[in-house]
Amino acid sequence: MSTAMTFGQKQFIPTPPDKGSFPLDHEGLCKKTMTKYMKCLLSNNGNNSLCRDEAKEYLACRMENNLMLKEDFSKLGFKDIESNLKK
Repeated sequence: MSTAMTFGQKQFIPTPPDKGSFPLDHEGLCKKTMTKYMKCLLSNNGNNSLCRDEAKEYLACRMENNLMLKEDFSKLGFKDIESNLKK
């Protein structure tokens, strides 16, 4: 689209969502748990219900390293799973 066509339009300024977006793990702090989760998904044909423990471990790592907002696991759909992971 040429710039001539954009005159008179309001400028779009994107705002990040409150939830659903979090920083990438550039330092690889949670790479091990992410890889474990991804391997579980691969070995179970993408059936994430068989990889819930791995998912919870990965999310816990992200929360512990400030890569996502610390949230109660019950709000993330894990209230039925008991584990030794700290919130």
